[in-house]
Amino acid sequence: MNTRDRPTGGQGGALAQPLSFPPLGRAVAQLGLFVLGAVVGVAGGLLQAAWFPGGLLLALLAAAGLFLGGARATGGRAGAVAPAVGWMISVVLLTSTRPEGDFLFGAGAGSYLFLLGGMAVAVMCATLGWGRQPTGPDARLGK
Repeated sequence: MNTRDRPTGGQGGALAQPLSFPPLGRAVAQLGLFVLGAVVGVAGGLLQAAWFPGGLLLALLAAAGLFLGGARATGGRAGAVAPAVGWMISVVLLTSTRPEGDFLFGAGAGSYLFLLGGMAVAVMCATLGWGRQPTGPDARLGK
């Protein structure tokens, strides 16, 4: 393997490179997607309980749209992971009971389908999201 074949241009492995912070615009976009994920999680939790069959599907479709849209907008899988983390944190916090005994999710099939289905959608969108494609004449995409 010569230096041209290495992905880092002959400077060692990719893990041996020093870490650098992402650009400010990308960090703000990831933070915005995180907050949007939390909002979609709360809205989906309320919606799936209000209209059981249709609300559940609508909540899961909204989550999938946000995850895939984030991946497409940022051009990488991190755009799907940021809203998925926000969604998951908000939904897990909504499942806990309060000292008064109140809770948002009841012990029904719809709640479990929303929790498990949303996690499955998040994993699928994060792994199947648009990753980085190699560029240059050595990349043989489309041949």
